[in-house]
Amino acid sequence: MVSANPSRLERVLSSPKSAGTAMFGAMLLAFVWVNSPYQSFYEVIHHAPMSVQIGALVIAKPMISWINEGLMVFFFFLIGLEIKREVYEGQLSSLRQVALPAIAAIGGMAIPAAIYLAFNVNDPIAAKGWAIPAATDIVLALAFLALLGPRVPIALKVFLTALAIFDDFGTLVIIAAFYSGELSAFAMMLALAGIAAAMLLNRMRVTQTAAYLLVGVLLWVTLLKSGVHATLAGVALAFCIPMRVDGKEILKQIEHDLSPWVGFGVVPVFAFFNAGIELGGSAIASLLEPISLGVVLGLFLGKQLGVFASARAAVWMGLASLPPGVSWWQLYGVSLLAGVGFTMSLFIAALAFNEPGAILTTNLSIVVGSLLSGAAGMMVLHLACQKIDPNTDDRSVAVGNQT
Repeated sequence: MVSANPSRLERVLSSPKSAGTAMFGAMLLAFVWVNSPYQSFYEVIHHAPMSVQIGALVIAKPMISWINEGLMVFFFFLIGLEIKREVYEGQLSSLRQVALPAIAAIGGMAIPAAIYLAFNVNDPIAAKGWAIPAATDIVLALAFLALLGPRVPIALKVFLTALAIFDDFGTLVIIAAFYSGELSAFAMMLALAGIAAAMLLNRMRVTQTAAYLLVGVLLWVTLLKSGVHATLAGVALAFCIPMRVDGKEILKQIEHDLSPWVGFGVVPVFAFFNAGIELGGSAIASLLEPISLGVVLGLFLGKQLGVFASARAAVWMGLASLPPGVSWWQLYGVSLLAGVGFTMSLFIAALAFNEPGAILTTNLSIVVGSLLSGAAGMMVLHLACQKIDPNTDDRSVAVGNQT
């Protein structure tokens, strides 16, 4: 059962701020290691071969692929659980709650992609990375917001969470549609059979985690062999987990138990293996290349423009309303934070490019664009969410209360 009175350790493990700090720590460790005399040891770990064989079935990949295609399944499984919970009974359970973040998320994915393509449309290989700046990192975005503490209106946190969830859903659709390989009909049939088996477990009200885990492993293997990106097995399985059985909150309990492992294990390990960027003269110069400009400007300018302009248009046309207690300045600050695309952007970059040099250049651009977005968002929100001094009159309202 999820504790009604969580301990201090539980509060730390469930804090976006703590998870973001762990991710930053892993990224910094990789960065320092790669730019030290011991770089070769990082490369040995990064590309260490690993294989699993069961009879005629053989899966052989370097360590980085096991991380990105295997370990990240748990990350996507958690995202799937969050989306299902929010759709059934959370922030996405009514059209009124959905309208503003959904429209803002669509604009926040379309404009960055358009900016990226404006720089790379004439290069077929570079153009494959169009979705890199379209993604938002929900963990880091919420971690930045958490740094401001109780000054941030609850409605603003709800908006950012809903926006990130829609963004994650859109990213999953993009990965499935544009970043999967040639499909194997036989493996796809087996994968569909695996999904049907998981749905049957749901219908039979099975609550044993081991049963779903076994089906999940089979689903991951079949998707890996099918050409569809294997991490989507986590999302498919998540939607088959029952919300509750006989009064027991099954989905919430799994989400509660899994979150610390993902936040403090899976995501930092992923960050460590994907943020090893060698910072030399050529790396700095690469920031002026079309791919880098597309990524940095897509994240920093495209995200804020897409999210904020779409939200303003939706309110102006009467399709949605501004959340209560939230000002346009505050919404603009959150629009900037949406440009923090670290985890999902790195993941898409690894799918889009095969050449190590292109991946390293893109990863550096993602870090730069995300840091610019995070710093600018924090500055705007720091001003927009200032507390009103009780000793002053109404004329000295904070920037955040102005429209």
